[in-house]
Amino acid sequence: MKILIIGASGTIGKEIIKLTQDSGNQIITASRSGEPALNIDDPKSIENYFEKVSELDAIICVAGNASFGKLTELSDNQIQLGLTSKLLGQVNLVRKGLKKLNNKGLIILTGGMLAYAPWPETSNIAMVNAGIEGFVRAAALELEGNRRLVIIHPPLVAETATAMGMDSNPWPSARKVAETYLKTLTNHSNGVPVFVEGYLPQ
Repeated sequence: MKILIIGASGTIGKEIIKLTQDSGNQIITASRSGEPALNIDDPKSIENYFEKVSELDAIICVAGNASFGKLTELSDNQIQLGLTSKLLGQVNLVRKGLKKLNNKGLIILTGGMLAYAPWPETSNIAMVNAGIEGFVRAAALELEGNRRLVIIHPPLVAETATAMGMDSNPWPSARKVAETYLKTLTNHSNGVPVFVEGYLPQ
C-alpha cells in the first residue's frame, strides 16, 4: 500500500512508520517543512499538497493541536486552536484528500479517549475529539468506490505519561497504539470509532 502519514515525527507517528514499513508498505510523510509542505491548520496548504502528490491507498493523520485548561480560564485563542487544528484540520484532510484516494482506500483520523472519559480541564479537547467522531460517522455514509473513513481514539500513551511526570503503568506503549492503526488498514471498519485493545471506554 502507498500510505501518507501526517504527524510522523510524533510519539505514535514514529511507531506507525516502523510497523507499516516492516509490513512492506510504501510510506510518504508530510509536514510543514516538507516538500511539498503540508500544514493541516491551513486549508489552502492542504489543497496545494494534494494537487502535487500522486494517488494514495491510505491517509493516516496523527497530527493536530488542542489546548488543556479550566473552562473558566480558556482563552478564545485556545478554543480556536483545537477547532482550527485538530478538528477542521482533519476534516479538511478528508475533504481535499479524497480526490487522491484510490478505490478501496482508507483515511484514518485521530481523536482520543477524552471524548469518552474526560478529565478535569479537558473540555476543549473532549469537544474536539467528539466532533471528529461525529464527522467520521456522517461522512463515511457518503463515500464511494468502497473507500473507508475511520477514527481511532487512543488513550494516553506510556511514553507521554512519563514525559509528563505521570505513572506510565496504566497506559499502553506507543507501539501498541500504532498496532491498532496497522490493523485498521486491513480490516473492514468504516464510519466507526476504533479503540486500542484493552482500552475500550467504560
